[in-house]
Amino acid sequence: MKILITGANGFIGKNLRVHLNEKKDLVVNTFTRNNKIDELSLLMEDTDFVFHLAGVNRPKIESEFIEGNVTLTMAVCNALEKVFSKSGKKVPIVYTSSTQVELDNAYGRSKKEAEQLILKLSSEHSLPAHIFRLPNVFGKWCNPNYNSMVATFCYNIARDLPIQIHNRASEIRMVYVDDVIDRFMLLLENGSSRVSTVTFEEIKPVYTNTVGQVADLIFQFRSSRESLVTEPVGMGFIRALYATYLSYLPKEKFSYPIKQYPDARGNFVEMLKTKDSGQFSFFTAHPGVTRGGHYHHTKNEKFLVIQGKGLFRFKNIDTGEYFQLETTGDNVEIVETIPGWSHDITNIGSTDLIVMLWANEIFDRSKPDTFSSLLKGVY
Repeated sequence: MKILITGANGFIGKNLRVHLNEKKDLVVNTFTRNNKIDELSLLMEDTDFVFHLAGVNRPKIESEFIEGNVTLTMAVCNALEKVFSKSGKKVPIVYTSSTQVELDNAYGRSKKEAEQLILKLSSEHSLPAHIFRLPNVFGKWCNPNYNSMVATFCYNIARDLPIQIHNRASEIRMVYVDDVIDRFMLLLENGSSRVSTVTFEEIKPVYTNTVGQVADLIFQFRSSRESLVTEPVGMGFIRALYATYLSYLPKEKFSYPIKQYPDARGNFVEMLKTKDSGQFSFFTAHPGVTRGGHYHHTKNEKFLVIQGKGLFRFKNIDTGEYFQLETTGDNVEIVETIPGWSHDITNIGSTDLIVMLWANEIFDRSKPDTFSSLLKGVY
């Protein structure tokens, strides 16, 4: 299957191109600013699906809206009509319009006129067409300091540059570029050619946030490298925004140092803290060293020995019941601490012991819930 993308070097175009190239059975042809309009007819001859993403939204002069949005769309429609007249082939087209068609401005009017050209083409020849009136789209590879607030904020904040906010309470509706591409791919995979009319498509979910909320989140992403406290970046808008922020990091910020707490026993390093799911750390222990020797009332932990050999010892602080177990880096096994049981770990191997540690809560020095065993002969 052969795909043609207009605007293939643009923000959405680049993301789409990468996803399409991941499919072995697709051939992707591109039309960019380096091509001439009269090349469209040749490119369209053996095309099976068109993504018309090219357009102008920030011209130097207003007349460029017509050239970039209307004239080019007319050329695309003429090329598709030529294919139909020659072979009867109905090539589906996806067009990225804008929610600004509902506004009375030069950009919105030009996108509306481009939509009308596609509507006419589809009506006259029953060509399948899908029009997406997109709100603000954010994600990786969008140009900063151009027409995307999110891209500009991410780029500047990642580089410790100032940002300008005129109205923190101003609301903005956004969709994530991966959700846009997923919808495009679904149309491609589900056989859009079965449709014989124009459909106006939507991208879901649409995220509505204030400018101030978006800026605050991005600042929190940056500060998390110092605090180690991460935002809930695994779902929804924050997941998408965090991925976007990371994509704007300069190469010299791909890594960052964190604090270490070495002592005579070994080393202790906190890696990541969450607001509601605890924190992640690791520690080392030299041969013969014992770490721990305390108990918790509610706090609980998970240990994973990834190098060396460790002896875990447990004793119920009320009944005196005793239990011990050994684990090694060759035996992938989680050891849990149990509230009300004193516990420690001793390196019984000949090399340094390395242990990953998850605790269900961030350590609070004012209320640590960590008590040295007061029972004589606990171990």
